[in-house]
Amino acid sequence: MTDTVTDRFLRYVAIDTQSDPQSSMQPSTEKQKNLARLLVEELLAIGLTDAHLDEHGYVYATIPSNVEKPVPVICFCSHMDTAPDFTGTGVKPQIVRNYGGGDIRLSGDPRQVIRVSDNPELGNQIGNDIITTDGTTLLGADDKAGLAEIMTAAKFLVDNPDVRHGTIKLLFTPDEEIGRGVDKVDLKKLGAEFGYTVDGETAGHIEDETFSADGVEITIQGVAIHPGFAKGKMKNAIKIAGAIIDRLPKDIAPETTADRDGFVHPIGVTGSMEKATLGFIVRDFEEGGLAVKEAMLEDIVKTVMANFPGSSYTFEVKQQYRNMKAILDRHPEIVENAMEAIRRAGMAPVRGSIRGGTDGSRLSYMGLPCANIFAGGHAFHSPLEWISRQDMEKSVRTLVELAKIWAERA
Repeated sequence: MTDTVTDRFLRYVAIDTQSDPQSSMQPSTEKQKNLARLLVEELLAIGLTDAHLDEHGYVYATIPSNVEKPVPVICFCSHMDTAPDFTGTGVKPQIVRNYGGGDIRLSGDPRQVIRVSDNPELGNQIGNDIITTDGTTLLGADDKAGLAEIMTAAKFLVDNPDVRHGTIKLLFTPDEEIGRGVDKVDLKKLGAEFGYTVDGETAGHIEDETFSADGVEITIQGVAIHPGFAKGKMKNAIKIAGAIIDRLPKDIAPETTADRDGFVHPIGVTGSMEKATLGFIVRDFEEGGLAVKEAMLEDIVKTVMANFPGSSYTFEVKQQYRNMKAILDRHPEIVENAMEAIRRAGMAPVRGSIRGGTDGSRLSYMGLPCANIFAGGHAFHSPLEWISRQDMEKSVRTLVELAKIWAERA
């Protein structure tokens, strides 16, 4: 097998690993284990003798320390699944070598065009090799780029014992895209003190803040009756659900917010005349902002329901994850060491926030403080997803430098 980060990446994206939010299994799709088994095989081949896949779909492995002094044990983590938003079956990666600028039209579906106007980072990629799909699937750079980068860095560290580092744990997770990425992770077995998810976007970026996130499920109980005898009696749950959605403020939606603005976003509607269910996700960088948005949403429901006497509703809030910054601020060395690693890899570090979450959001609150490092991909969850070979190589260099810095500063 070839060992470049690009070769690994092309190997991994060919394996369909979409997760399924409707499944109750762990992992949610058995096909995620196809990639997991390949990763274990490759980890064993490079000499990580404890590499294994557990019954829940997690891959664990250890790069042993090669220094005598105690060094904090760090973890590099990426997820194996791709998003359910767009098909990941039959990915056909295309490489635009020595990119000369301009829009990139995708060969499998000419309607799909990666436009510079939508992807300003392309302006920094002149002369680089851009990897895309043919436009009929997503690419899977989220987060198979992270997997390939961690695997390549691991191989480098094993093959170069003169590069001094402490113990490094590797963790590859299933089901991150559906919010279950760390549901059954064994942190005691993992044995790491600090961690990094390699799941970010633009080269040079590190993120120590995510949204806080809740899910809301609203169930509407209408009044069903034969439509021929419905006057003054029927309360159609589908119409009630529609009225609730229609009243949502337009200025707190994903499509109208940016930067540190949160949002309320309907993600599913099912129902019949008698009963309808609405699913929402609520996002804000502050927990207080979540509470305000959820109260606003329930006020809308109450107002609508008042026009449908005899009908009823339930309103259930489920916590999904919380902003990891509160945890990471207690351990500033996590971000400081990563920023220095980015500098040593030849980039100016950019510290920022994620309008989303990572496995690191939940791991931080489970006892493994985790920042998020760039993997280099762009336009995630879509057929317009792309990444450059050079940015993946920068990520590999960053991970190697990060391993060295933790040992140096111990």
